[in-house]
Amino acid sequence: MEVTLLGTGGGSGWPHPFCTCASCNAAAAEGEIRAHTSALIDGVLLLDCGQDVPRSAVRFGVGLERVRHVLVTHDHHDHANGAALLWRRWAGRTEPLDVHGPRSALDSLAMWLPPDKPGVAFRPLLAGETVTLDGYTVRALAAEHDSDGALVFDITSADGRRLLYATDTGPGFQTPDGARYDLVLLEESWGDNTTHASGRHHDLTTFPLTLRRLRASGAVDAATRIAAIHLGHGNPRPSVLRARLAAWGAELPVDGETIEVGTPPRVRERPRRVLVLGGARSGKSAAAERLLAAEPAVCYVATSSENDDDPEWTTRVAAHRARRPASWSTVETTSLADLLRSRTADDAPLLIDCLTLWLSRVIDDVGVWSATDEVTVKAADVALAAVVDDLVEAWRTTRARVVAVSNEVGGGVVPEHRSGRRFRDELGALNARLAAMSDDILLVTAGISRSLHGSDR
Repeated sequence: MEVTLLGTGGGSGWPHPFCTCASCNAAAAEGEIRAHTSALIDGVLLLDCGQDVPRSAVRFGVGLERVRHVLVTHDHHDHANGAALLWRRWAGRTEPLDVHGPRSALDSLAMWLPPDKPGVAFRPLLAGETVTLDGYTVRALAAEHDSDGALVFDITSADGRRLLYATDTGPGFQTPDGARYDLVLLEESWGDNTTHASGRHHDLTTFPLTLRRLRASGAVDAATRIAAIHLGHGNPRPSVLRARLAAWGAELPVDGETIEVGTPPRVRERPRRVLVLGGARSGKSAAAERLLAAEPAVCYVATSSENDDDPEWTTRVAAHRARRPASWSTVETTSLADLLRSRTADDAPLLIDCLTLWLSRVIDDVGVWSATDEVTVKAADVALAAVVDDLVEAWRTTRARVVAVSNEVGGGVVPEHRSGRRFRDELGALNARLAAMSDDILLVTAGISRSLHGSDR
């Protein structure tokens, strides 16, 4: 099964033709111009046919003369525009063409043809129905969208390759029990704009949740290619979006790209050890959580617990707990080295938040602050070095996938007190040692994360 993406954009494409927002400006500058979402399977099966689609086919040198079936998800203009049927008639094409989809979409397409509709048959398709089209098995699934009868398509080729085409749907759509897909084309319309009407589209909050659900059910596995489609200017610039999707094992294709279904995912193997650095309230914890948002299960390692003597801190801890997914487990411990050594690559990934609090507790535990004479000071220093060395070695050798959060402390003023300077120096040295053993390091500033190993990560 060969799938050519004739478009990957939303209703107004991306960039939006009447917009000068930062997202649209960046998409234009990076040369990624996206037309209405549509896919062509093996030259004969066309998925959606918005007004951009015929011209996109010409642009990419893709002929539509062999198309024998059109599958339409719903009646919105960017998915069901009858101009293609009219132009096909003008070209003198009279070969049989079947158009399948919700009745509302078929009615809007039929208006573009004369009453006798030469060569074109409109065949209503309801959620739950299965049809066989020239060797392809097409299952119509119910979409979560604001259009009567909107559909998601589950398509299997004669050789057993299976595609999920899920555009214009919220996260509430369901796949058949036991389904396993080779390619998932999943809409991601709104990006970081989470104020849109709920239940109609995906954004960068719900997109990983859907992937998590599909992975948990077995519909998506390590060999499944996942591509984001139906993109709009609620998203960050394409280069940033591509990196964020890669953390979830998803790709950001370009218009005109052809995917051979069954080929391995093009996303790089996700880094095993990631260190996330940032200042206070920089968004580093949220960035770390986002990296693992598409995982079916995560072990959250909390290095601090509630403090009855500090209500404000207790409130912070409670807020962190409340935003963790229900599928995540939590471990409160400072025995990080032992935990890293005990985990395998098959275990749920670890999210350690944070190393700053861990170091603070370790310094207390080994008696650095309570040491009063030369002997106890030296003993405390030796004990601290041993614990830190143990953590660095466990980080270097762990087989687990792990994300750890720490404060970047080198950019502020020099602390007034000796204890503050000591803590800053110890944490800075720990960060540097762990960074040297990490597969990737993210620096978070004002809520924006970037890889210190290069933007392509």
